Amino acid sequence: MMDKRIVTAIAVCCLLMGSAQAQTAPTGIWKTIDDKTGDAKSHVEIYENGGKYHGKVVKLLQRPSDTVCEKCTGSKKNKALVGMVILENLETAKGFWRNGTILDPESGSEYGCSVWFESGKPDELKVRGKHWTGLYRTQTWYRVK
Repeated sequence: MMDKRIVTAIAVCCLLMGSAQAQTAPTGIWKTIDDKTGDAKSHVEIYENGGKYHGKVVKLLQRPSDTVCEKCTGSKKNKALVGMVILENLETAKGFWRNGTILDPESGSEYGCSVWFESGKPDELKVRGKHWTGLYRTQTWYRVK
């Protein structure tokens, strides 16, 4: 017969593993989808740096790899999209990440941003850009395996 301590240890490990999966960071490479066409648009790599999460374009799927951001302003104006950081400074919250910004290279506009996983879907990342007027748009990004 199994010792109660072993059973308890196994139960605790299972609980911790489930909890760790639910709190998985959004790191990795994600496929973005065009809102209008539904076609895959790019790959964005989300990474952690200094306790915050950022995302850079690592591959364009509909445009040449040397495409630049013509509508961007400031230091990103006319810079290559591949390698450009478009998601910045997301902070960890309880079960999601928030208070970051996201750049829409199509318009050159930057929006407030938060991201999260829907329950039970660790390969689908919800990405919400929010305009200062209160309007927002939510996309689903898919993990690249």
